[in-house]
Amino acid sequence: MLLALGVVLIVIGIAAVPLPAVPGAALAFGGIVLVAWADDFTRIGATALVGLGVIALGASLIDNVTGALGARYGGASRWGVIGALVGGLVGLFFGLPGVILGPLVGAAVMEFAKNPDAARAARAGIGTLLGFLAGVVLKSALALLMVGVAALTYFF
Repeated sequence: MLLALGVVLIVIGIAAVPLPAVPGAALAFGGIVLVAWADDFTRIGATALVGLGVIALGASLIDNVTGALGARYGGASRWGVIGALVGGLVGLFFGLPGVILGPLVGAAVMEFAKNPDAARAARAGIGTLLGFLAGVVLKSALALLMVGVAALTYFF
């Protein structure tokens, strides 16, 4: 039963990894823990679980930081970075489009409010979007690495 539940949780976690604000990597890690527990941690032991937990934590942190870093890379001031963070929070209430576009709009609006230069505000917003996309790629790569290492540890 634990094995089946663990595999289902891993699949759900991997499917959820690209979604913003959804802890897909943490769900997949929880599934790995259940799989390890199913055979009393003989195939996937404590050392592997600690390493995989660090990877899962890294994937979760990436999700929270890359949009703001993208805004900064796009030339945003502190106002633009704050706008990206606030836009991301407000966007949660508008579903997937809000979560994706909220940081972009927040960064652009706050940057424009600080300095009414439309080109600079647009660069801040686009930088936020690019940071978000880079975060999705990195988070997905880390989650797949985590599941791959767990599978290799389990089967070999």
